[in-house]
Amino acid sequence: MLPQLYRHRWMDEDIEAFRDQVRRYVAAELSPQLDGWRRQGFIPRETWRAFGALGFLLPELDETYGGAGASLAYQLVVQDELAKAEIPANTGVHNLAAHYILDYGSAAQKQRWLPRLASGELLAGIALTEPGCGSDLKALRTRARRDGDGYVIDGAKTFITNGFTASLLVVAVRTGEAGSRGVSLVVLETEDLPGFRVGRRLEKIGQHASDTAELFFDGVRVPADRLLGEVEGRGFAQLMSQLAYERLFLCVPAAAVIERAVELTVAYTQQRQAFGQTVFDFQNTRFKLAECATLAHVVRSFVNDCIQRLLDGTLDPEAAYMAKLWCTEQQGKVTDECLQLFGGYGYMAEYPIARMYADARVQRIYGGTSEIMKDLIARKLGT
Repeated sequence: MLPQLYRHRWMDEDIEAFRDQVRRYVAAELSPQLDGWRRQGFIPRETWRAFGALGFLLPELDETYGGAGASLAYQLVVQDELAKAEIPANTGVHNLAAHYILDYGSAAQKQRWLPRLASGELLAGIALTEPGCGSDLKALRTRARRDGDGYVIDGAKTFITNGFTASLLVVAVRTGEAGSRGVSLVVLETEDLPGFRVGRRLEKIGQHASDTAELFFDGVRVPADRLLGEVEGRGFAQLMSQLAYERLFLCVPAAAVIERAVELTVAYTQQRQAFGQTVFDFQNTRFKLAECATLAHVVRSFVNDCIQRLLDGTLDPEAAYMAKLWCTEQQGKVTDECLQLFGGYGYMAEYPIARMYADARVQRIYGGTSEIMKDLIARKLGT
């Protein structure tokens, strides 16, 4: 049993009741289908309609846009419960895409897309990464050329979460000069969109229920009002302004998975026999688990503090970079230590710890690699 954390200011009874609703729904409706989704490589888009109908997709949106007007804590609780159940971060990407529209869209754009995102009618993705451009978004080459009253988009994207299942994409494109000033965001509804094509669903070492795909734009023609914010050249600033929230979004699942890994490993070692005693009875096992439980406690405390600062409007980017760097690194460390205590069974995909270990590896890559986080933190130290 992990120690109970002190009750943080953002944890009130309403949030805990909401958490319980999400947990029960996930256990009853999503978890029983997860193995099949892993085998087919994606979660069907329709799955999220019922999730949205219950108010779980975007509870933080204003009621005008189909939300409940709740705080961002409600959304982070959803991500916490999904991660504990091994449900991949499809809704996390959906949420981040919605927030670009919420923060930078025109009134008409918000009304057009946000209610349908909240209900699950649309499932969103974010198309940033290109075959020759990862973290360096200033170098992106997908171009949106102005043509009359619209844009013509040509280019390719890769490693796009929800790329196969999404029906709405926030796409980073080049509308002007080289560098950050020429980057814009365009919102596309992809259903039956001429010139848009989903390429391969990419095979990954983990996150098997989450579709990751290549996308191709061959003369895709869209109206000019699909430009997010209606002014060209603001895309890079729009992307950068969301990074603190995005990186905290990855820390919450890290904390959840670490806690779950420790719980599973304690239970397994207490019942597994070796040399006339349980594996838990070995001093090495107890010491390893004590270290992992301590990390679980500290990670959760750090994440809860960051959530409070986010809600208060005081979460600075550097704290978010530190949280993303450290929490995801600890996720990798703890899942590795816990898998070792399962012995050979830990290497079998039928055991949750094996899947959690494989799923955790990408946490140190997407949303900005650990190396990028270190560089961003160091820049601030030098000022």
